[in-house]
Amino acid sequence: MSFRRLSLLAAALLLTATVVVTSARAQTAVISDFTLKRADNSALTLSSLSGKKAVVVVFTNPGCAFSRVYQSRLTDLASAYASQGVELLLVSAPIRLMDQPAEGTDVGKIKVKTTGAEPALLTDDDMKTATLLGINRTSEAVVLQPVAGGYTIRYRGAIDDNAQMETNVREAYLKNAIDAVLAGQKASIANKPALAGCIIKKN
Repeated sequence: MSFRRLSLLAAALLLTATVVVTSARAQTAVISDFTLKRADNSALTLSSLSGKKAVVVVFTNPGCAFSRVYQSRLTDLASAYASQGVELLLVSAPIRLMDQPAEGTDVGKIKVKTTGAEPALLTDDDMKTATLLGINRTSEAVVLQPVAGGYTIRYRGAIDDNAQMETNVREAYLKNAIDAVLAGQKASIANKPALAGCIIKKN
């Protein structure tokens, strides 16, 4: 075997090992607690949801086109899994100026048709929770499972593989991760970088 082929093989093995390690870390990281705020300024702590089988956290912004695209999908997801002990936390997040809608756009009127009750929008002071969870974009999700001493991150990343057309989705990463948790298994894909989303502004 030539040196070039050996080099390519070694590089491929290294890449595979890196992916496996990253996936393993994503499923072993533990979050002790965090606090978000409801519209009435009351606190919602992660620890208060310990009776849930899974907690899903997604950051959003009505001015972000990707957030608007995923709004109905997340609403449907929350409705479908609520009876199975899954809580969806939708958190408001500021986005970079370049990702904001054109001047004069009333983001309060930007809505899409949904088929269920929309999850209440929460706030994250100084984006502490986003930083804690390693979230950098809107429409990036984290699936948390209660364990002794806190919560294990079972999945972090994209909601699915097609932000443009829901009918063309082939890999529903978030849904698959939730199903795995409910089945007592580890997600086959524990970390999938979210390429579709607006960059979150953090302090």
